[in-house]
Amino acid sequence: MAVRACGLIIYRRLQSAPSCKVNDSIEYLLLQTSYGTHHWTPPKGHVDPGEDDLQTAFRETQEEAGLQASQLTLIEGYRKELHYPVRGKPKTVVYWLAEVKDSNTEIKLSEEHQAFQWLKLEDACKFAEYEDMQATLKEVHQFLCSKE
Repeated sequence: MAVRACGLIIYRRLQSAPSCKVNDSIEYLLLQTSYGTHHWTPPKGHVDPGEDDLQTAFRETQEEAGLQASQLTLIEGYRKELHYPVRGKPKTVVYWLAEVKDSNTEIKLSEEHQAFQWLKLEDACKFAEYEDMQATLKEVHQFLCSKE
């Protein structure tokens, strides 16, 4: 059976000059794992028995980044499923999009991660080595810019 994980792609808007374009003021939160290749990823994790996918995404975000659901605004209309093999087994990861309500909210990492960064799209794509994650970040950015 495929492994299933869920998470949130979290972003913040920097308070910048009104002349600043939207896409210049958005930063994405990536966490660096403290295991394996120390890759960078949005907060995500495996679905627990009895949980639905969205509950998992919020729980994992709280556990891994210290962000409570009440500190986030879930953005309607965006949901992305990625499929890829991990150690020869199929894995499905479902992401939703959420904005942190206060751009200065403190991030509190769990032991699963050793660092975090708020990154503009270009840098976020450099940090997220996997092509499907890079494509997802670009898609999210396009989605956010089209909503303005």
